[in-house]
Amino acid sequence: METRHSSCSDSLPGSEAQVRLCPEKFDQNSTDEKSLPPVDGGFHAWMFLGACVMLEALIWGFAFAFGVFQKYYHSHEAFQDSSMVAVIGTCATGISYLSCPLVIAAMILLPQMGRWFSSIGLTIMCLSLALGSFSTNVNHLVLSQGVGFGIGGCIAYSPSILYMDEWFVNRRGLAFGITWAGSGVSGLIFPIGLEKLLSQFGFETTLRVISVIMFVLAAPFLYFHRPRLPVSKSISYNRFNFRFLYNKVFLFYQFSNIMEAVGFFLPGIYLPSYARSIGASDFLSSLTVTLLNLASVFGSVAMGHLADRYHAITCITISTLGSTFSLFFLWGFSSTIPTLLVFSVAYGLFAGCYSATWSGITHEVRRVDPTADSTMIFAVIAFGRGIGNVVSGPFSEALFGVSLWKDSEIGGYGTEYGLIILCAGISAFLSGVCIVAHHFKCI
Repeated sequence: METRHSSCSDSLPGSEAQVRLCPEKFDQNSTDEKSLPPVDGGFHAWMFLGACVMLEALIWGFAFAFGVFQKYYHSHEAFQDSSMVAVIGTCATGISYLSCPLVIAAMILLPQMGRWFSSIGLTIMCLSLALGSFSTNVNHLVLSQGVGFGIGGCIAYSPSILYMDEWFVNRRGLAFGITWAGSGVSGLIFPIGLEKLLSQFGFETTLRVISVIMFVLAAPFLYFHRPRLPVSKSISYNRFNFRFLYNKVFLFYQFSNIMEAVGFFLPGIYLPSYARSIGASDFLSSLTVTLLNLASVFGSVAMGHLADRYHAITCITISTLGSTFSLFFLWGFSSTIPTLLVFSVAYGLFAGCYSATWSGITHEVRRVDPTADSTMIFAVIAFGRGIGNVVSGPFSEALFGVSLWKDSEIGGYGTEYGLIILCAGISAFLSGVCIVAHHFKCI
């Protein structure tokens, strides 16, 4: 496996941070590094990471649990005849990803306001959910639970991306891996909790209760969701260098990232219904997603650890091979519940960790273009994942129910989920395009 080595200048988001964190670049006007909290550890660094994990868990855990709401809305008299229900969830996740570069740019242009983005975003999120509880049609839910929550979530979450490089340098990959694991942990809790709240109290009370819970859990951490370095009064316009967008190294990695995202979300959506179609009880069908989320926690932390030590291609290879194999063979040929549960664990372990490779991808892009800003690269990678997320919704709707091998004895391929499984596997396989490009020295 190829090892990777990070330098100070590679790991930091801007020239000011590079000067303050790299001793060899200090000058007389620089802030004394000893007066700042330590990087890669210490109370303040771990509390910042704790804030990142909490926001990750609340924002993405709730967004990814929309399947529970979708099932409820389709059975609710006021919404059951609408074809727009799925759009609510797509807006919540898609907007959170797609608006990331814009929010990061706003934080760079408004450095004095950056400290307050988390608070503003959390307020928008909670208000959007509370207002959504008064919805009388699906359009109201699209605007509140979808668009409003997506915008608020992105604003609240973006400081995690912008300030991570200030708090974690040599352990940046591990820090991001731990952060991504937050959504896996909440992915175990949200579906169960939402199911019970919706069945007992309806969507109105559920949205109000969740909005309060989110605010109460996140608010104590907002104080620590802040930059490590003193805020500069001048705007770092040099960070808006987007020449990397035309760099073939970035283009290969971004194409692979988008391809992975197109199929990544499909198992989480269709696994429970597929499990029921082969005879699983409600508990076992829910267990498929529970195991997937649980495995993604361990996968994300492990991959984050590897991303600090090995080349991005090595990490992506592990994720690509594992997720492709599990989709084509474990889910594709599964006809029993035990096999499907094994797939859930394998897929969560290998596919759930893909985002943890982003720090390695950022390193490789900056290696060929040192003038590129690592935070902007990261934000554009998130934008690419948003493209895949938005495309996967209508794409899967068109595929579901179309069976090329109907009634054949080949597990999942012979069911109405056959094309879903096949295309998810192809998507995972295409996420390895950058591996081939690296092998042939294209990147």
